[in-house]
Order: sequence, then structure tokens, then C-alpha cells
Amino acid sequence: MDEIVQVNGVYKVIKKQVIVDNISFRIRKGNILALCGGNGAGKSTVLRMLCGIMQPTSGEIFVNQVQWQQNRKLYSQQIGYMPDDYQFNQGLTAEETLAFWAALKRVSKVRVLEVLETVGLIEHRKKKVTTFSKGMRQRLLFAQALLAKPPLIIMDEPTNGLDPYWMIQLANLLQQIREEGHSVVFSTHQLDIADSVADHILFLNKGQNVGEGSASELRDTYGSIHSAFHHSLGLLPSW
Repeated sequence: MDEIVQVNGVYKVIKKQVIVDNISFRIRKGNILALCGGNGAGKSTVLRMLCGIMQPTSGEIFVNQVQWQQNRKLYSQQIGYMPDDYQFNQGLTAEETLAFWAALKRVSKVRVLEVLETVGLIEHRKKKVTTFSKGMRQRLLFAQALLAKPPLIIMDEPTNGLDPYWMIQLANLLQQIREEGHSVVFSTHQLDIADSVADHILFLNKGQNVGEGSASELRDTYGSIHSAFHHSLGLLPSW
């Protein structure tokens, strides 16, 4: 099957409030999907359900034809997850932090150095993570998601805290990951990076899918990704 992710009619209700409202989408192998929307749009909740951290109130989620409820271990092996933030151990260096994750994932120490090189932290590997800037911590979280070379990389707001140089580098890394056959889904409120790297863009608002398409389709229809997003929110008239 060419699809690595199938999300079918997913709802999430928390304290009687609908957080995710009938979301469905597909991700093909080797493709990148961007979930775009403002704060409270439901992006993180969708990604946490896709990771298995949360379970949907109703609906189905498959990754490589596996459901979390059927085989949690096999399901988790399909995924590398980069959360939007993480409380690192204060006493560990970057290399020690990744070595801890590598041991959990049964990944070699050689791979630890490889991913530190990939995300531009190899020269900082002996520094304690608590001395890192927000952007450096983001890159370390990205590195741990890559450790086991999973088929699917899930990234929650990966651009938060990145300077302009590393925004460009992140886009390049995502392109590289795709070329290596990995699939990626990431959330962002920064439309430019979605435009530059995503094969498909899905706009979320109040937990609902309010528009989607490839970047080229959205540009052709609305003139730009920004205009497409504004239109999806009802802020611009159709043309």
C-alpha cells in the first residue's frame, strides 16, 4: 500500500468539548503533510493521537496498516516524535541525552553522533542541555526523532525558537528525509515553511478541516498560501 497514514473520521472530546471534529486525511510514503492553524486549532491533539499518546474518542488511525490498539510496540516502532517542548534532565549533556534515548530505542552510539551532526549540534555535544537556547533544544528534539530511522516522523511546531538560518536548514533536512523515503507530518503556524516543503497542506480551525490541497493547487486557486489560509478562515472572499 502506498499510504503510510490513514486517519478516518477522528473525533476527540475532552470534558464535553469537541477538540478534534471529524478529521480524515492520508499521507503517502515519502510525502510531507503540514497541519496549519492558529493556537487552539487542534493541531497538537491530532498529532498526539497519531503518536498514540492520546486515543481518539471515535474514529480510526492506522500507521503502516497497524492500529495502536492492535499492537502498541509495533505501532510505536513506526514513529519518531518531536514534541513541541520537553523538560530535559538538568544534569545531562546533549550526547548523554541522546544516548539515553538511543538505549531505549536500541540504537548504536555511532548513530547518536550521526544525528548530532545532522542537526548541527556535534560541536555542542558535551554541553549540558540546560545551557541550550530554545532553538538548540528544538534541534536536539529533532535529533531524537531521527535516531531509529522510523518510517514516519511526527513534529509538533518544529520551527518554534529557530533562527532564520536554522529555518532554512530545517527545510533542507525535511527535503533530505523525504528523499530517503521517510514520511513526515508536522504542525506549524508559519505558512512559509509549509509552502516550501509540504506535499500537502491541511488547514485546521476549531478542530475542523477547513481547507486542504497541495501547495501548487492552493497557490493556483487563491494566489498564495497565505490567501488560501485566510480564505479557509472566512477572512477573504472567494475568487
